[in-house]
Amino acid sequence: MTDAYRTIRSAASARITRKRSRFIAHLMPVSSFDEVELLITRLRREHHDARHICFAYRIHAEPAPLSGYDDAGEPRGSAGPPILQQLERANLLNILAAVVRHFGGVKLGVGGLVRAYSDAVADAIDCAEISVRSLSVQVEIAFTPDLTSAVMSTLHRLNAKIDRIEYDALAHATVTVSPSRTGELTCALREATGGRARSEVKV
Repeated sequence: MTDAYRTIRSAASARITRKRSRFIAHLMPVSSFDEVELLITRLRREHHDARHICFAYRIHAEPAPLSGYDDAGEPRGSAGPPILQQLERANLLNILAAVVRHFGGVKLGVGGLVRAYSDAVADAIDCAEISVRSLSVQVEIAFTPDLTSAVMSTLHRLNAKIDRIEYDALAHATVTVSPSRTGELTCALREATGGRARSEVKV
């Protein structure tokens, strides 16, 4: 599981010209496909005179990122895939890259289009401010109060952050850990309490 990912801090853009065609690359942070659709709709409205608005996106998900692209009327594979490849090369997630093309009257050919779309996005990535976002999950733990010492020492050893703990007939704790440590935490609690502590990842 991933504990952190690279993304952009805010929107960025760049533009290049190839044989009088203008390519304007936009990078935008997103967290869902619904956001991708909304932003593409907005770009189409803002650039209603553009010949093509091609895009690709990558969204964090487990066990693998969600990704997709659209050639938007350009020859198959000449726009969407090179845009996506630039996002993959930069190892960026939760990002939409869209390139607006204003046709200049001269055809570029498939190879020329691949280079143009790729270069436009690469330039936008160079202009963007990259940040690393840490991920975490919450785990709920239930145990009898006599196991408090064993549970607390296990949590401290694994650097789990204790968000809440309440005592009744059973003790209930909510802790935060990095995603990659959830399995380790479950096993450590089982070992420390003889299987009497129950843990569950909050969805």
